[in-house]
Amino acid sequence: MINRREMLQKVATGAGALLGAGLFPGLAQAADKPIIQTPGSPKRVIFFLQNHGFDPLTCIPKDLNKESCALDGLPLEKPMQALEPYKNRMHIITGLHGRHTNPGHSAYFGALGAYRGGTGVPPSSATIDYVLSRALPQTIMPPLCIGMESLDSMRARPTLATLSASGPNQPIFMHCDPSMLYQMLFGSIAEGAIKQHYEARSNVMLEVERAAQLKNKGLPMSDGERYGRYVSGFRELNGLTEKLSGISDRLKKFAPKLDDRYTNPKFETDWHDALLEIGIAALQANLTNVLTIASGCGEYFGSWKGLGINETGHGLGHVDQPGNLTWTKIRQYNCEMLVKLMKALEATPEGSGSMMDNTLIVYSSNNAEKQHSEGATWPFVLLGNAGGRFKTGQYTNIKERPINDLYATFLHGVGAPVDRFNMDKNMANLHHSRVGPIEELLA
Repeated sequence: MINRREMLQKVATGAGALLGAGLFPGLAQAADKPIIQTPGSPKRVIFFLQNHGFDPLTCIPKDLNKESCALDGLPLEKPMQALEPYKNRMHIITGLHGRHTNPGHSAYFGALGAYRGGTGVPPSSATIDYVLSRALPQTIMPPLCIGMESLDSMRARPTLATLSASGPNQPIFMHCDPSMLYQMLFGSIAEGAIKQHYEARSNVMLEVERAAQLKNKGLPMSDGERYGRYVSGFRELNGLTEKLSGISDRLKKFAPKLDDRYTNPKFETDWHDALLEIGIAALQANLTNVLTIASGCGEYFGSWKGLGINETGHGLGHVDQPGNLTWTKIRQYNCEMLVKLMKALEATPEGSGSMMDNTLIVYSSNNAEKQHSEGATWPFVLLGNAGGRFKTGQYTNIKERPINDLYATFLHGVGAPVDRFNMDKNMANLHHSRVGPIEELLA
């Protein structure tokens, strides 16, 4: 039996996030373009950001004293050892900076936007994950963003926006409740209560769209335009529902298996793992071409009790990461997730190879190398080569260039070249940005 109040609350949560700024901005444009299946070309990018910083000593192999070299024969540090079998697909990058992003506790939208961020600062432009989603072969949805936190936080805030944006003052909401996200993406092929919730929610949303259209008539122009955006938001959400219903065979093939972790998690890591599985399924089913994963939700808290870690929250950012047992466990967990992503994509055929062949994974943090950082150094680890566009099996230290130049390089790699990313000429001179890509990273 459907609890009407619960169902309406879930509808309100999803619709409120959509209308506030957009769960799926650009959905109509993305859905109307065909899915392109050409072999050996970039098709998807995955961002994985761990909060509290990413100390470069965590990822630089021991005794490395070169500016650039092959990783072959250099053992990875203990926190990153799960990636050892993938060193030939890895590129470790150090030396970039993000001083202008105001990282502190977190750069928030500045981490992926490469502009000034910080607590309470709205996005000033589109972030790199959204820009890439518009440049890559189009799928049903633009970026899918998932956030991982404590159970209490994820339940209290099933959607929130801290990292991604489709434009100025247009944040993209991330999903933190796997049950709600599963229902939204795979509810049309589910059974039992989930199917009932999905159908009831769909019917309510259609009625809301019709009512909103009627209410729009006769309003003053300014109010009509604002109300029109609401109507458009409901229309896009209903359009997504219709399109998902039309690919039920694909959804059935890749839908994650529902289990007790969704409805009765013992630890927050149960939901973290479930969210990752939904993200992988969304990629495999070609629902999205960009997945953004935020461990810590782009903020400065976090909880990993499922790993045997009792410390939670802000204090985790106040310890040195290298050699710290807690941070070794968190980083190992991150790397195990990255391996799970790669294995799933390797097992999924695409063209003459696998989905992983056409994928780039970007691992970093939302606040440079540590909490309370000035952004003087911002490490990145790339996995995969996106159809042969990026060099792998390498370590490269890039002196003094900003993270904007790396993001411009991503756009060059996927065939959408720009001179610079989110940086004008005056700022470029101040922060040592150069025109064009970082050539050492491109194949």
